Amino acid sequence: MQPPEATPAATAVARLDAASAKVRAGAIATALGELRAMSEDLLTRHALEEYGNARLLALLVDCRLARGDLAEAMTLGDEITTYLGRGGPTGGLAHHAKGELAAALGDPELAADHFLAAGAAVAEHPESPELLPWRASAALVLVRVGAHRRALELADEHHRVAVGHGSPYAVANALRTLAAADAGGRRVPLLREARAVLAGIEAARLSAQVDADLAGLLVLTNDPQHLAEAVQLLRGAEVYAGLKELWPLQSRVRRLLDRCGEAPLRVSSEALALLTNAERRVSALAAAGLTNRQVAEELHVSVKAVEWHLSRTYRKLGIASRSGLTLAFGVPA
Repeated sequence: MQPPEATPAATAVARLDAASAKVRAGAIATALGELRAMSEDLLTRHALEEYGNARLLALLVDCRLARGDLAEAMTLGDEITTYLGRGGPTGGLAHHAKGELAAALGDPELAADHFLAAGAAVAEHPESPELLPWRASAALVLVRVGAHRRALELADEHHRVAVGHGSPYAVANALRTLAAADAGGRRVPLLREARAVLAGIEAARLSAQVDADLAGLLVLTNDPQHLAEAVQLLRGAEVYAGLKELWPLQSRVRRLLDRCGEAPLRVSSEALALLTNAERRVSALAAAGLTNRQVAEELHVSVKAVEWHLSRTYRKLGIASRSGLTLAFGVPA
């Protein structure tokens, strides 16, 4: 007897679940491609209904922010605003996505409001710390505004819920959040515990984030052994962020490497391939030592156009200055 054919709704949800699993695994580019295809398919959008569409948009926001695509994330944020007034998980996901966007745009107070609203929306529903980690997200932005006591309370609550849920990914994220909110001496042990939890699962982005957090703390000790460990952790995170095109993470890792006195790795050919022809021409001349005006004269464009192309190149390659550009293009200093 043949199994019954899956309904359009079941097929759409299965595709969304698969893409969500790729996001957790750290395969952001692959997940983004699948999510974009779903978002552009009207039949899929109709089959997903409100909750599924809110989840789809929230995942797209997460992927865009991971890659540093703020303009695209803001456009998605406008679309997900429609769901803010909904109750339950639909409204919770919408508020959480808006909170992540506000945090990325440098407004932690607004981000905290959205994260707490997400918690209120799902207060009468089963906990899902892997899908909707609103407490962890709120704790991280509350640390930024100096509300350390409330941040630690939320981090502790999130850890309790994550342990009860049983998801290793959620537990590791909870440990990372506790380390960020803790003002005592538990931060390094908590991050080492998070690394141990992640060792058994596929979660490359969260692993790289934990490694960067741990490296940042080890650098502060000024201990040569800790410094060597920090560099090792950062190199792994740098390679992952570069290969997966996660420019905000790569920029953070490279700032920490600079504090360690380490130069960034030369950018891979795959990353350079992301540049447009104009960006490659401008960047190659700048890496060779030409000033912005000289590059403009060489290419017969305006200085502002050169600055714009360089700015986009810096973001795509995860570098912060012309010296990083020189290293990226392999030009001797």
